[in-house]
Amino acid sequence: MNKGLKIVTIGGGSSYTPEFVEGLINRYDELPVRELWLVDIPAGKEKLEIVGSLARRMVSKAGVPMTIHLALDREEALKDADFVTTQMRVGQLKARIQDERLPIKYGMIGQETNGGGGLFKGLRTIPVLLEIAEDMQRLCPDAWLINFTNPAGMVTEALLRYSKHSKVVGVCNLPINTKMTIARLLGVEVASVDIRFAGLNHMVYGLDVTVDGVSVLDEVLELMGDEDKQLSMKNIAPLPWNPDFLKALGVIPCPYHRYFYKTSEILEKQLEEFKTGTTRAEVVQRLEDELFELYKNEDLDVKPSQLQERGGAYYSDAACNVISSIFNDKGDVQTLNVRNDGSITGIPDESAVEVNCIVTKEGPKPIHIGELPVAVSGLVQQIKSFERTAAEAAVSGSYEKALLAMTINPLVTSDSRAKPLLDELLDVHREFLPSFHAKSTLL
Repeated sequence: MNKGLKIVTIGGGSSYTPEFVEGLINRYDELPVRELWLVDIPAGKEKLEIVGSLARRMVSKAGVPMTIHLALDREEALKDADFVTTQMRVGQLKARIQDERLPIKYGMIGQETNGGGGLFKGLRTIPVLLEIAEDMQRLCPDAWLINFTNPAGMVTEALLRYSKHSKVVGVCNLPINTKMTIARLLGVEVASVDIRFAGLNHMVYGLDVTVDGVSVLDEVLELMGDEDKQLSMKNIAPLPWNPDFLKALGVIPCPYHRYFYKTSEILEKQLEEFKTGTTRAEVVQRLEDELFELYKNEDLDVKPSQLQERGGAYYSDAACNVISSIFNDKGDVQTLNVRNDGSITGIPDESAVEVNCIVTKEGPKPIHIGELPVAVSGLVQQIKSFERTAAEAAVSGSYEKALLAMTINPLVTSDSRAKPLLDELLDVHREFLPSFHAKSTLL
């Protein structure tokens, strides 16, 4: 421990990396990271060097003894790592644009973590994550894999089911965002707010909210029904919730639930964006270009405020908090994607769930939830069926399993549309789906 920690970030050329570096700098007293390895693929070399240079300037300004290494060789970086974080986008933003635009073309919601687009992001990503986990078993078997790559629920599901590397945690900034927003709505300190989260990634509900131990759930639900006080994120239209619906639901939905509870309104908005070329993926592409122009500025030595527009607010808190709590054996409570192990009744122990966990040096331990409310359990189970089938498709390269996964998802509105969408997405992502095209019916 005296030598300090070695952390490896795969997808180090991401625009999110300065957020993570800032988080490590701010926690240096409790998280003595001596080596941060930023790893990317050859196609991402230019961005890696831009981000790496900014990271070095940030560390120099902060005056902490952290060395930034850049690598295109994953094996070199992984050797003897203590923690490995993953924040990849297989196929880069060009692939995300296809994931979002093609479902809209077929009259369905285009979204990068769910529906047809989410399925294909998972199919491209899961095989790569499983390879990384296999490398970790060989090169750093005691290291924790902290995954931030979307679709985080599906990816964590696959890692838990198909990888021998058991030290796996999925993180998401949504629970922290939700807590921050609710504290602001209530006009109280964030530290006084606790939310009892349970469900799946981007399908998580707040079962209760307390301030200093006293439940304020009804008050929060009433506030969320106010059109002027919406709980949303950069990538999701802040469509207002119906107050009567919220009262009847009795739990706090997350911003992504709008895709399921407000499907027609979201689709109508996406169809308008589709015509004008302003889908979220295309907005993000422009933001990325602007951010990297900023990052090139040799006078910049802090995380720029413009990164907030990218949608990664509190990412560093989500990622750094879990690393620090494991390293320091804190025993605090965080909302994470972990093996269920009996937390939520009706979901297999080996499946991934997003729940509050007690985080110690042994890793996160999920807090027992029991049965989910009947109003939400059906949708959660349907999405879990989708995630499990999608993960099996990604591992097997089965066209039939991929078609089944797509059709199971509630955002895919017809099996007659599922097949042509599947075929077109398989074709446009051919380069990143080698296991499918070895067997594909398209050949």
